[in-house]
Parts: sequence; C-alpha cells; structure tokens
Amino acid sequence: MKLLEGKTAIVTGAARGIGKAIALQFAAEGCNIAFTDLVIDENGKATEKEIEAHGVKAKGYASNAASFDETHRVVEEIVKEFGRVDILVNNAGITKDGLMMRMSEQQWDAVIAVNLKSAFNFIHACTPIMMKQKAGSIINMSSVVGVSGNAGQTNYSASKAGMIGLAKSIAKELGSRGVRANAIAPGFIETEMTHALTDEQRAKWAETIPLRRGGSPDEVAKVCVFLASDLSSYVSGQVINVCGGMNT
Repeated sequence: MKLLEGKTAIVTGAARGIGKAIALQFAAEGCNIAFTDLVIDENGKATEKEIEAHGVKAKGYASNAASFDETHRVVEEIVKEFGRVDILVNNAGITKDGLMMRMSEQQWDAVIAVNLKSAFNFIHACTPIMMKQKAGSIINMSSVVGVSGNAGQTNYSASKAGMIGLAKSIAKELGSRGVRANAIAPGFIETEMTHALTDEQRAKWAETIPLRRGGSPDEVAKVCVFLASDLSSYVSGQVINVCGGMNT
C-alpha cells in the first residue's frame, strides 16, 4: 500500500519549485492534492495534469495566501470538493532581500505576510477540520536561514524562524487531538529562484556545504512525505534540516 493512500493534502505555493515537487511526490504515494498559488495560469494547469497522471484527484486554487478571509474561503471550497484535509504543507514564500538599514517597510511587510501570516491563515482554517478528524499533519517550510540567520535577509530569516516557532507551538496545542506539526529547513535548493545566481555565486555557496552541492526539490519532497505519513507518527514539534550539512 502507498504511504499516503486515500489522504488529501493542501500544498500552498505549489505551481512550481519545491511546492510542485512535494505535490508530485505526495501524488505518487496515493495522495489527493489541492494546491494553491497566487494565480493558476498555464503552469498551474500543467501541474494539475501532472499530478492527476498519478491516478489521484488534483485541483489548483488561485489564492492570496496572505489574506485571512480568502484563505478560509479556499479551504471551505477544498473541503466541499475533497471531503477532508489530512495534510497541510505551508510552502508559499517570497524574498525581498536587502540590508536592514536600506530595507523598506513594504519589503518587510510583504515577506512576513506571504511567508508567515499565510501559514497562520491556513493553519487557522484547517485545524478545526483536523481536530474533528482527530488526525492531521502540518508541515511548515522554513529555511536554514530561519535557524542560523543571514545578512541581507532579515525579513526572510525572521519569517522562516517564525515558521519554526509556529510549528512547535501548534504541536503543543494540538497534540492531544492527534494533530502533528513539524518544520523543514531546506538549505541551498536548485529552483527557479537559485537559477538567477551566477556561476561564481553558486560556487561560493557550494563551498559552504559539506556535501559540496545544492539539493534538489525532490530531496526536500521526500522528507515531506516522511513527515506527512505514518512513518513519522511519533514525530511532532521538530525541525528537520535538509541542507547537505550546512547547519550542524
């Protein structure tokens, strides 16, 4: 039997990159997928078809994850369509890097809203469902910079550190109801965002990684499958670094 057979997952920001890899890995394990992105364009529709090719149900929802009301509306639509929510992966995220002394209020607010408030929104909307089911797995996508910090990324680092604190707190609040919450802290992962870096920048990054390479979205997604499945039935309130040894 597949690890996630018959379950339903919500994966935010999943039209591409790590979120898409998570959705596809979940689908390969028999999980039905409701995924969100700011706009469900041609890429989103293509992702929907790729997921459905695994023989599961899939639907993309256009949603501003930073909006409390919109998130609740979308989750209501998902429950009507899929009947339940077993797994929530808070993956939606953006960067607006800059040194603190030059960072605008807009840069700070945008990153906190999309990266952290969105997770609050979806957890707030999904926890009553999971509590009624007496089961659920919530996975927050953090980052190694949420653990160690990073110059020029105070907003991003703060948002990702918040994802860790949020997961740990939810684990304590909802554990008695059978709901688990954990965080994953990816390191340098080869995505569309990192492809914008120069070869020199990539080489410098590799020097800081004990495994001397970047990771793939699939390598993050496999850890996500572990946390979503019964393989991790006694794992809650934890942070798993997927970083090639950067954070040791």
